Amino acid sequence: MQDTQHSPWRFTTAPMMDWSDRHCRYLFRLLAPHARLYTEMVTTGPLIFGGEEQHRRHLQFSAEEHPVALQLGGSDRDDLARATKIGVDWGYDEINLNCGCPSERVQRGAFGACLMAEPSLVADCVKAMVDVAPSHIPITVKHRIGLDYDERYSFVRDFVGTVADAGCQVFIVHARNAVLKGLSPKENREVPPLRYDVVSHLVRDFPALTFVLNGGLTSAAQCVDLLDESTSTPPNLRPHGVMLGRAAYHDSYCLTQVEQALFGTPVRTREAIIEKIIEYTAREIAATKHRSHPVRVRDVARHTLGLFAGQVGGKAFRRMLSDPLLLAENDPELFRRALPYQSQYDDHRQPFLDAMAG
Repeated sequence: MQDTQHSPWRFTTAPMMDWSDRHCRYLFRLLAPHARLYTEMVTTGPLIFGGEEQHRRHLQFSAEEHPVALQLGGSDRDDLARATKIGVDWGYDEINLNCGCPSERVQRGAFGACLMAEPSLVADCVKAMVDVAPSHIPITVKHRIGLDYDERYSFVRDFVGTVADAGCQVFIVHARNAVLKGLSPKENREVPPLRYDVVSHLVRDFPALTFVLNGGLTSAAQCVDLLDESTSTPPNLRPHGVMLGRAAYHDSYCLTQVEQALFGTPVRTREAIIEKIIEYTAREIAATKHRSHPVRVRDVARHTLGLFAGQVGGKAFRRMLSDPLLLAENDPELFRRALPYQSQYDDHRQPFLDAMAG
């Protein structure tokens, strides 16, 4: 399936706390040239009150990452407006408001999924963000389909309608409820049932808006099936895009399959990806060596552990790139030495292979 009239949100990668930093996004861009990438959630405080070091830590990205979206966490309209302006000045292509995170820490800050209970407040925040952003920088919202065990469609329908009236035209919908008490963030990604039909109903009821489906997607086949115009699903029920989260992280090479299926992009080999990662890591180490928090091999390596998921030698690859002694050398060549397909193994790799064989 190749679609030449696709939405800019046709294929996206999810904002993931503690994971989707700039090194992760660079890898995702290598694997999926057409994907829209999202930062991990950044709260407004560090952007408003932080200095240059804080801004660099939270906002820096590579030019190759475009199109890239900044996800903000907050519930104060003025703070969100200021943070939006900062994100725009840094060159982000989109500013996204998090209305879907159910963690207790986020709830204590009165933002994330609990904001869905106050659609008028979300609308005020979105309006303030829209007012400070140039017209070509969209303000979008990521949200759930309900709170706790309330499964009324009218709840999410009215939320979307209210927020859309404030100027939001793109909604990224995690097709599960958020249970605010009693479930961990991980359980909230697994326990509440998936209800893709709710997203279809939103597409039907708001034909002028863009809806991206998130939640439970684990394969290229699923993504294609949801978007494929040749299926029996009527156009007015199909989402306009899909968002991959944990699947993209734990088996990152699956991004190449989605990319090829949706856009016809030739697939890069894993070895070619690793060569690019070596170049990138060496460049980042050199560029940041005089900073208070210089980039180290371990900062990049942790994001590559899923690159050989399910492949022969994949476990040894992960073990090498997780070994503290090898990482302490801070040598980007470690990525090449860890490749499962090498015909010549150095002294660092052989013990891992011997252990695997035993």
